[in-house]
Amino acid sequence: MKALIQRVKRASVTVENELYSSIGKGLLIFLGVEKDDTSENAAKLAEKVAGLRIFEDENEKMNLSVKDVQGEILVVSQFTLCGDCKKGTRPSFDKAAPPDAAVKLYEEYAENIRALGLVVKTGKFRAMMDVELINDGPVTFWVEK
Repeated sequence: MKALIQRVKRASVTVENELYSSIGKGLLIFLGVEKDDTSENAAKLAEKVAGLRIFEDENEKMNLSVKDVQGEILVVSQFTLCGDCKKGTRPSFDKAAPPDAAVKLYEEYAENIRALGLVVKTGKFRAMMDVELINDGPVTFWVEK
């Protein structure tokens, strides 16, 4: 399971020209689910991300988590994070989980973060989405479990 995490001032997902979900200050998480991922991966990654101290404290040091700053989280499924670009010029998606397994773990991941007391919104699984964000920093991290 792979997560591309961006600290944002705000972010939103639009599907078919209609606002689907949006957040204010917090984290936009693009989530890639691979074939070998499990519920345990989803739980561990949720804990890791929720606890990441990537927001600045009063001394301008990254010392606060999204929970500490009462931020929100927007989780967007993105199977292309599982793409392998090592050979040739066309990515291989052999490592990506099939849709039925991926949606289950994507939803578990979001629910695991909610269970930690955070506000979590999601994109629409398997939909073409327009994702807008104002990256705060910019601050972007790559996390795998």
